[in-house]
Amino acid sequence: QVQLVESGGGLVQPGGSLRVSCLASGSIVSINTMGWYRQAPGKERELGETITSSGSTNYAGSVKGRFTISRDNAKNTIYLQMNSLKPEDTAVYYCNADKIFGRGTYYTNNWGRGTHVTVSS
Repeated sequence: QVQLVESGGGLVQPGGSLRVSCLASGSIVSINTMGWYRQAPGKERELGETITSSGSTNYAGSVKGRFTISRDNAKNTIYLQMNSLKPEDTAVYYCNADKIFGRGTYYTNNWGRGTHVTVSS
């Protein structure tokens, strides 16, 4: 079994910064693409940012220039550095891993439980 656990959410004022992290744990050999989804209050969950195992990134248009996704493969961890936060960034941020390879097996559709980010004065 593998598990994704997010951390680092909280309350921040508009214009502030926050970094959220996602740690994948378990018997892991490697992980393909990882990323962040977010679900704003009353809205559907939507794809945010992704990063491949080699470090290629993709960003949602609304956060380009403000958010940075990064990855530490040795720690099976991804990060999302969020700067110049806006009230509309308020959401539950979910970590996703496309495919996690274990020893002789793999796991698909892997999700964390989410971390709340609230941007408000």
